[in-house]
Amino acid sequence: MLTLAFAAVTALLATATLMPVLRSGAWWIRGFDFPRLQLLLLSALVLALQLVFHPIDDPWTTAIVIVNAACMLWQAWWIVPYTRIARVEVADAPADARTRIRLLASNVLMTNRDATPLLEQVRAHRPDVLIAVETDAWWEARLDTLSDLLPHAVRCPLDNLYGMHVYSRLPLHDAQIRYLVEDDIPSVHATLELDDGRRVALRALHPRPPSPTESDGSEERDAELVLAGRAAQASDLPVIVAGDLNDVAWSRTTRLFRKLSGLLDPRIGRGMYNTFHARLPGLRWPLDHLFHSRHFTLVGMQRLEHVGSDHFPILVELALSPGCNDPDAGLDADAADQAQAREALEDATFSADATARG
Repeated sequence: MLTLAFAAVTALLATATLMPVLRSGAWWIRGFDFPRLQLLLLSALVLALQLVFHPIDDPWTTAIVIVNAACMLWQAWWIVPYTRIARVEVADAPADARTRIRLLASNVLMTNRDATPLLEQVRAHRPDVLIAVETDAWWEARLDTLSDLLPHAVRCPLDNLYGMHVYSRLPLHDAQIRYLVEDDIPSVHATLELDDGRRVALRALHPRPPSPTESDGSEERDAELVLAGRAAQASDLPVIVAGDLNDVAWSRTTRLFRKLSGLLDPRIGRGMYNTFHARLPGLRWPLDHLFHSRHFTLVGMQRLEHVGSDHFPILVELALSPGCNDPDAGLDADAADQAQAREALEDATFSADATARG
């Protein structure tokens, strides 16, 4: 009886482990990209219980142990880079690096009507740039009170959970609100002028997630990441891409974005920095991201305290110090990746307005 129980649980874990391998955008398949750590821990628990309570003395029990171990190893392959076991991808900033930029990104949760915790964090940490998503007109009125610290702004208040605001201490040039794929999902594109006059391309994103309440599939999200990745690769300026991407750092689609863009992830070798879900400690994963070109090194990165949202804010400080990162850092796109990117764009449904603007 115990053998059947362990076999049934192991079969479920193996199915959940293999689901992301399927090249489908269906939300109920793509959702298995997220809980890799949780699935690894469940496989480890089942394996430990079997070793303690059930002898490994026949082919069935041996097979169950092997399958569970294989599940653990497969999940670990994806998430170990986001632990301190791995080598860091982004070098620590040199002590004498003077040109720095500090960014704070927060999904505020549109229905959250207490702006005070976030406003206090902004005033405490004094970022050069604040990226806020899920912002409507109510949130805009509260965030505008930060104009003494962050006088430059791009505002796109929406009541559909996809509003976006960017506030900056630094001058913003060529600022645009663009709808890359869907005509109700904005992104902000601007050029930041740093204190020493050098300029940086900033891209703020918040694509729609695959979920039963948002979108049946991930096609539109995946296409937006492809477009953003290609734009970053084509930029002549140092690039920062940040926001709630509604995708985990280790997913196939985020890895494709990193390959297409050539951008680096400062979390690699340092930690997951899980930002969602703020109210469910056992079910958290990294949805809020900041990627950057190899022009930057890392001064510091931290997940901030809860601000009443279902996301934690994240604070990242970078130094503009070209030549300090390993020239081989990051991921490279091959022919198969380029084909996958073309397929992602073909599978997405572009709105008429978005096609014209994107």
